[in-house]
Amino acid sequence: MIPVLGVVVGVTIGLLLQPTVPVALQPYLPIAVIAALDAVVGAMRALGERRFNDRVFVVSFISNVLIAGFMVFLGDQLGVGSQLSTGVVVVLGIRIFANAAAIRRRIFHA
Repeated sequence: MIPVLGVVVGVTIGLLLQPTVPVALQPYLPIAVIAALDAVVGAMRALGERRFNDRVFVVSFISNVLIAGFMVFLGDQLGVGSQLSTGVVVVLGIRIFANAAAIRRRIFHA
C-alpha cells in the first residue's frame, strides 16, 4: 500500500509543480524512464516469484538508469546518439516484455 501511496503523491506533486527538464538533459530522460521501468517490472516479477530483495532492486534501478544514460551520452559523443538510443530502448523493451510475460504466465497459469 505504501508504494501505491508514494506513486499517487509523486504524480500529484508533479502535476501541481510541473517541473521542467533542462534542455541538455532532455535526450536522456526517455532512456532513463525506460531503464527505470525495466527495474520496476523486474522487481514485480521477483516479488511474484518470492525472491525480491530490496537492495538488489535499488542497485538495479540506479545502475540501469546510469548505464543507459551513459550509453546514450557515449553515442552522442560518437555521433550515433539516435542509433544507440534506439538500441537501448529495444534491449530494455525486450526485457520489460519478457518480465511482463513471466508475470502474466504466473498470474494466469498459461
